[in-house]
Amino acid sequence: MTTNKIAVIAGDGIGKEVVPAAIECLERIAQLHAISLEFTHFDWGSDYYGEHGRMMPLDGLEQLAQHDAIFLGAVGSPEVPDAESLWGLLIPIRREFQQYINLRPVKTLDGVKSPLANKEPIDILIVRENNEGEYSEVGGRAYRGLPHETAVQETIFTRLGVSRAAHYAASLASSRKGHLTSATKSNGIIHTMPFWDEVVEETTRLYPDVTLTSELVDALAAHLVLKPWTFDVIVASNLLGDILSDLGSSVTGSIGVAPSANLNPEGDFPSLFEPVHGSAPDIAGKGLANPVGQIWSGAMMLQHLGHPAAAEHLELAFESVLREGLGTRDVGGPSSTSEFTAAVLAAIDVLEALGKAESGASKPVAAAAS
Repeated sequence: MTTNKIAVIAGDGIGKEVVPAAIECLERIAQLHAISLEFTHFDWGSDYYGEHGRMMPLDGLEQLAQHDAIFLGAVGSPEVPDAESLWGLLIPIRREFQQYINLRPVKTLDGVKSPLANKEPIDILIVRENNEGEYSEVGGRAYRGLPHETAVQETIFTRLGVSRAAHYAASLASSRKGHLTSATKSNGIIHTMPFWDEVVEETTRLYPDVTLTSELVDALAAHLVLKPWTFDVIVASNLLGDILSDLGSSVTGSIGVAPSANLNPEGDFPSLFEPVHGSAPDIAGKGLANPVGQIWSGAMMLQHLGHPAAAEHLELAFESVLREGLGTRDVGGPSSTSEFTAAVLAAIDVLEALGKAESGASKPVAAAAS
């Protein structure tokens, strides 16, 4: 049996609560599917920064490179500037390991109430370019403290960066409904966004079964609120994808349930899996954190590591618990973090007993587990 080596960084705030919850679920799934998962825990994050002046040690990336995947909770603390926490940990991991795809599912879940009156099911995959674009390191500050103090930030798009994101998105669309939407702002940003449009269009021509629509990001944001169920796959630059995926998660009911994968599709480096939500220091330590985003990210990790049946089993389990109204308080349920986790563990066992192939959406699995 091949051992999957997982580096775990719980990080800050509620990350320290939802990561152990998700690992409990992953260990139960691994046992039932005869998968070997080996977790190595790293105490990196804002507390580490307070002691060492760094978010991770100098050889942190070398340590992570010895693993098959990285499981991250949340990073951020009121005591540490956001630029330090993000650029000291997450962004170096994304770039050093060429995790150039950020994949974020946006999906309605039974038991999670959407703010939309319309009940059409939403099922979108947002493909965010993850290594360049607006989040480049090129730029600087000049004349600090003077009236003409200046800040310059360069947006950098490369043909390689745009085309590989477009290839990944078009391939996904080809395996789904065949609809790909590209987020742009080429009417106002004269150089980089028309280049983005050109490369995305050229790339999509290689997928004859995929229909490409290019939408200005402001109109696309409105479209995501008014008729999100009409989208299939969305491809966007680093900044636009970041914003649109948060909007999409909110439209489906809660950013607390949203997962993400930072992927190196070729498998040359470890990929990283994390919930979209932040460290939420205001509720940390109170047992209120919603572990769905972390658990769902764990399912995405299983899928990436080559365990699709285990990933589906885990998704069915947490979906069944939400369907029975046993979510955490942020989605209108009664459960604490630990209570929800216990319900998912019970649902995993019930699904195994019933037979996963027969235990889909119609069965009240959580009720049977109780």
